[in-house]
Amino acid sequence: MGYKLQKKTKQAQRLEIAPLHENPPLPSIRIEDPLPKKEKWINKQRVLVFGARGISHRDRHLMRDIKTLMPHHRGESKMERTKSLSVVNEMCEMKHCTKAILFEGRRKRDLYMWLSNATGAAGPSAKFLIENIHTMAELKMTGNCLRGSRPLLSFDSKFDELPHLQLLKELFVQIFSVPNQHPKSQPFVDHVYTFTYLDNRIWFRNFQILSEDGGLSEVGPRFVMNPVKVFEGSFTGQAIWENADYVSPSKQRQTLKKAAKDKYVNRVEQKVHQEASRPIMAYEGAENEELFDDKDSIETARLLTAKANKKTEYKKTPKPLITQKIKEKQFKVIKKMIKQKKDRQNKRILKKV
Repeated sequence: MGYKLQKKTKQAQRLEIAPLHENPPLPSIRIEDPLPKKEKWINKQRVLVFGARGISHRDRHLMRDIKTLMPHHRGESKMERTKSLSVVNEMCEMKHCTKAILFEGRRKRDLYMWLSNATGAAGPSAKFLIENIHTMAELKMTGNCLRGSRPLLSFDSKFDELPHLQLLKELFVQIFSVPNQHPKSQPFVDHVYTFTYLDNRIWFRNFQILSEDGGLSEVGPRFVMNPVKVFEGSFTGQAIWENADYVSPSKQRQTLKKAAKDKYVNRVEQKVHQEASRPIMAYEGAENEELFDDKDSIETARLLTAKANKKTEYKKTPKPLITQKIKEKQFKVIKKMIKQKKDRQNKRILKKV
């Protein structure tokens, strides 16, 4: 028994644990394993593009064109009208999106577009009325660009002068520019978006870059953004800026209807005035009105010209005025002539029959 105990104690002395500085721990990764690569896709901006229920077919085609131009977008089903716009912030959070584009239709005629920075509902957000919509399929332009390629953004010089346009410019840059090294994007720059400020509106165009000299060819879509308001938060908050020149399309249609109504009222009033001022007898009190009882217009015209010639002769050669009896005799002669002419015509008609 004593020999076995001595042998165990010797083995235990041999198996003493060495300190850490003498025996370092093994690394968690093998030397043969490749090193993890650094990610090149740093700007992970995602844009939620969707529409509310009630937009027309043309508005839906415009939304589809914008989706094709933005490889960093994420889609969503139609939003119900009963829901408030603040729900969009929650939808962006669920989809891991930092920006949002919402298309909102009114009366199947008018289209409104919301652009918002939805990161933590911090804002800002802008509301636009979209006018003069022309989609890619409708235009059929000669230009063409690679699907998923990165665009250049060109802005008018006025975007650096006015404060509200400076804010909108930054919003456009963050939403429409494709992040570098995005997985769904192509490493080419072959088209350019132009934002032009004219007539208190922002005109959007998409051109293909043909050459380095500046040759361009339009691709589409094209539309005009009429800014309505800029809000402090994302779909919420106070209005930072409001367009004083903005007139809603329903009011424009109302003024056109009123103008058409005024035209109709004026036309009716003119007709009533014309009927009231129309004379009952066209030749009442006219001189020699008995001549117009005859149906033969040629004969009456001859008699009138003869009478006018006589008047001019009297003026040229002044003579004493003709008495009333002589006038009556002249009328009797004219009546006889007219009657003879009628009898001749009737005889001719009877002979033919």
